[in-house]
Amino acid sequence: MNFMRKNGLGILLSLAIAIPSWFLGKVFPIIGGAVIAILAGMIITLLIRDKSRFDSGIKFISKKVLQWAVILLGFGLNLNVVVTTGKQSLPIIVCTISISLLIAYVMHKVLHTPSKTSTLIGVGSSICGGSAIAATAPVIGADDDEVAQSISVIFFFNVLAAIFFPMLGQIMGFSTSSGEAFGIFAGTAVNDTSSVTAAASTWDSMWGLGSATLDKAVTVKLTRTLAIIPITLVLAFIESRKAKMAIHTEGTSKSVFHLKDIFPFFILYFIAASVITTVALNFGISASSFMPMKELSKFFIVLAMAAIGLNSNIVKLIKTGGKPLLMGLCCWIGITGVSLLMQHVMHLW
Repeated sequence: MNFMRKNGLGILLSLAIAIPSWFLGKVFPIIGGAVIAILAGMIITLLIRDKSRFDSGIKFISKKVLQWAVILLGFGLNLNVVVTTGKQSLPIIVCTISISLLIAYVMHKVLHTPSKTSTLIGVGSSICGGSAIAATAPVIGADDDEVAQSISVIFFFNVLAAIFFPMLGQIMGFSTSSGEAFGIFAGTAVNDTSSVTAAASTWDSMWGLGSATLDKAVTVKLTRTLAIIPITLVLAFIESRKAKMAIHTEGTSKSVFHLKDIFPFFILYFIAASVITTVALNFGISASSFMPMKELSKFFIVLAMAAIGLNSNIVKLIKTGGKPLLMGLCCWIGITGVSLLMQHVMHLW
């Protein structure tokens, strides 16, 4: 009862957007329910004067339900495919992360943006958006305004990616009979899991590929998400050195860093689901047995997109975030270009 009192209104509002978006996505598969839900959420949130009653439920949907969606996707994946995809995409992942961090550093020097905001945008763009920002913020001691600005920038380009990347994929000539090329592109070039799933689901809907692109993209994205660990550990090491210097000069101290605070544990459940699927398939169980869970996963994705749209404030972003927005744009372009270049060099498209 306490859970529903706290989160009920936000959950109901997200459902009210997600359910019609799900059906509209079936009617207009070239757009897809996930993109419709994002856009609807962004429009509706502008009409709500006091969103405080809905905030808790919206945050629950955008965080927990999205993770559940990814976990359920694991029941449709063979672990052998997961391993193969991770090895195949690793060079692209390393290059896209490196270029994003380099661009963020250069833009920080050129635009004189706050160092913590620059770090958050660079890490968020290169790894997994809001999750990477949430993991990095306490390590570097970023305040709420810096976190909010960074997440707003990331979500803005997430929405653009979800809408325009399927069109870009068609223009670039990605295969429409297989989801592999676009799946790798979405998994390496889009920074947040939500928009990765939205773009990949749209591609699947456009060309009738079931969930082939989505499976590929999410697997690549989860491999990329693991980069949170080394990058955050490096930042923690840097902050610890600053803390030691501060102790000598000012007598201050930093909070203790714990790996458990940053590790995306839902990946472990995704892997467990993949193991179950792999074992089941080896024992002769039909892959169609897992279809209900995959469909539920897709609906959870649409539901999470609705909540993320409700959390976006494009008007505020445009008014207050000129320099961070420019930095996010440069990171986004750099990651997209490197992903396309690497795929071309590796003869993936």
